[in-house]
Amino acid sequence: MATSESCAVETKTLPIQLPLDFSSIQSVPESHAWPESNEDQVENNGDGSLVLPIIDLNDPKAMELIGYACENWGAFQLKNHGISKSVIEELEVETKRLFDLPKEQKLKALRSRDNPTGYGTFWITPFFQQRMWQEGFTIIASAVQDAKKIWPNDYQRFCDAMKKFEDESRVLIEKLIHLSFKFLGISEEEEKNWVGPNNHAGAIQLNSYPICPKPENAMGIAPHTDTSIFTLLHQSQSSGLHIFKDGSGWFTVPLVPDTIVINTGDVLHMLSNARFKSALHKVSVNNVKHRYSMVYFYRPTMDQVVSPLVSKNNSDEEPRFRALTFKEYVGIKDKYLDKALSIVSVKED
Repeated sequence: MATSESCAVETKTLPIQLPLDFSSIQSVPESHAWPESNEDQVENNGDGSLVLPIIDLNDPKAMELIGYACENWGAFQLKNHGISKSVIEELEVETKRLFDLPKEQKLKALRSRDNPTGYGTFWITPFFQQRMWQEGFTIIASAVQDAKKIWPNDYQRFCDAMKKFEDESRVLIEKLIHLSFKFLGISEEEEKNWVGPNNHAGAIQLNSYPICPKPENAMGIAPHTDTSIFTLLHQSQSSGLHIFKDGSGWFTVPLVPDTIVINTGDVLHMLSNARFKSALHKVSVNNVKHRYSMVYFYRPTMDQVVSPLVSKNNSDEEPRFRALTFKEYVGIKDKYLDKALSIVSVKED
């Protein structure tokens, strides 16, 4: 993984907010109460004729299927993805071990404005008046520093589990970059600038969504897009991730055994000159099962310049976004959140 500077996932300008102590909560407090779902938030899976694509990475048509999913959904579920079952199992065990700890112990690794890693709420929390029914743990470069604060004598197995997950996730994402760039007609020479140890920054985000007494009045994570190239997600225990599809509404991403959820981020949206969606997504909670998710973000380094890549298929196409460093874009996103892409746009979508 990269250094914390090259992959900061929380702004230093917004206040740090503590997660709720969910172990003692019997009802949804006013601070965490969201308006009940209205018409534009209603789930729209309908009769099942329109569903998030499930793609087999071994399918001879995988490149075309991934390209179609990125163009139309900005997300898909992937099977035969290459992340071993044992790695996923260890990841789940260690994630649960972390969040099952008393709050006082987790707070020993509380994030700060100068250190975006460790325990805390999701980074978009300060943008919203209401709080979210979530607690999280962010890992950048290495889990050792924060894990030692929580388990001074028993941190290594947690760190080992996270490192294995990061390593196998990176390999998978770089395969997806190769296939998606090939689909877009981007040269292999250009592709080299976006993969490899010197051309990416990775981060892991662990999320816990405790059982909620009134889930219709709570929000796991509010709607947002990621700043990544690709985001990889494993959801455990129950479904709760929802993807927004233009013209159709919100769709629940079901739990499908042995699959990983992949969504495209703002950077790939810009690199593709808006041909690929940047997936708008949110998380709901439930009153039956404590849900966990484990996320890996694959992003550029802070000094990389992001701009639409000229493809062999669309060499005459005008760029829809101005060129800027990834650090500049992160600064805009940290300040304006969902308006960031429109701010750097030079042409209407």
